Amino acid sequence: MAKAAVRHVPLTKARINLEALVKRVHLGKEYVILEKDGIPIAGMMDVDEFEDYLELKDPTVRAGKSRPLDEYLAHIAQSTKEYLAEVTHRKAQKARRRSKV
Repeated sequence: MAKAAVRHVPLTKARINLEALVKRVHLGKEYVILEKDGIPIAGMMDVDEFEDYLELKDPTVRAGKSRPLDEYLAHIAQSTKEYLAEVTHRKAQKARRRSKV
């Protein structure tokens, strides 16, 4: 089994390159240690591995797993078009309320 790469990244660079870091963590199964002023403060790992880690610590965690992830995995999540339509509708409602005032 190959040893996983551990990358140390300052928070300032992580903010700029967050999408690329997440992709490396998820697809490349790498680990990222986030540092502030050279001090490690947080780590990033793939969500599947993180859930396994949480289950090892506390088996009851699985029941509290995030609902949006479950919906996504079950292909129940809203489509982008539905979401944008909902957001547009809410904005229109706010605008109408403001114009009445």
